[in-house]
Amino acid sequence: MTSLEGVYWDLDGTIANTELEAHLPAFNYAFRDLGINWYWDSNKYIELLKINGGKNRIAYYSKSNNDEFSEDLIIKIHEKKQEHYLEIIKENCVEFKTGVFRLINELHRKKIRQFIVTSSSRKQVDLIVKYLFNGFNPFDFIISSEDVELKKPNPLPYLKAIQLSGINKNNSIVFEDSNPGLKSSLAANLPTIFVPSNIPIVLEENIKLNCILDSLGDENNVANVIKGPKLKKSYVDYSFLSDFLVSCNNAKN
Repeated sequence: MTSLEGVYWDLDGTIANTELEAHLPAFNYAFRDLGINWYWDSNKYIELLKINGGKNRIAYYSKSNNDEFSEDLIIKIHEKKQEHYLEIIKENCVEFKTGVFRLINELHRKKIRQFIVTSSSRKQVDLIVKYLFNGFNPFDFIISSEDVELKKPNPLPYLKAIQLSGINKNNSIVFEDSNPGLKSSLAANLPTIFVPSNIPIVLEENIKLNCILDSLGDENNVANVIKGPKLKKSYVDYSFLSDFLVSCNNAKN
């Protein structure tokens, strides 16, 4: 019998919209502090999000801008960016996406194990969990950028999470919001639900999804299923996730 046992959550853009709200200003503050004549506006940053990982993003932009920064300088920029990011989080500039906290709570009450799988650093994740969840930590463990050699879109982060959790893939669900994240979870053969963030995205043609939602919804904001099982309520709940899991496993048989 198919039953939901584990949910793997991406962080940035899935649990909370953080890219434009915290990461982008933190990068620009770091450039300013270090006297680097760079400024990323929202459009430029959205374009750069195709490169996964902050240090990779800095290195890519340095090369494309003919600056050719050293590895030491890239690390220094990223460390300064981290400092600003943490301060922004402490100022409560980031909030849960619609329905996320409600669903996490429901799953926690039903004793469904939950995990975070992210390309963010451990320090960033720990701080977001601390300030967003206000002392409540529903997650068994976190896979961060320091825990794997290869980041999303490589499947390694999810493969490591599967190994650590010990939960069968057929009893698991992933929530993701980006092409790299979707590639990672799907390559790990995990049933995946796509819920977009506030960053415009065009899904890559080779990404085949069984469930696409506009949000998780709540009592005041109706979720819309673009692809997937029908909602029994106005929002995504445990029952919807169970129906999705059954449909995924039936499709395999």
